[in-house]
Amino acid sequence: MAKSAKSPASFEAALAQLEDIIQAMESGDIPLEAALASYKQGVELIKFCQGKLADAEQQLKILENDELKPLELPDGQ
Repeated sequence: MAKSAKSPASFEAALAQLEDIIQAMESGDIPLEAALASYKQGVELIKFCQGKLADAEQQLKILENDELKPLELPDGQ
């Protein structure tokens, strides 16, 4: 089930991938090595999602203080 290490296209895509991983792991039908690779991918997806949520939270804090500033994302995101 392990996929490429590139970042997902969006927060929603990452959540969908996480749901797929969870479903596959809960089924218990995947071999140990695949389960470990899926777990590792899931951890990376969680980090990606946490980063996106932190960025959104920062944007909201800026907007709440009437300091409208563009959110600067790293290249490619």
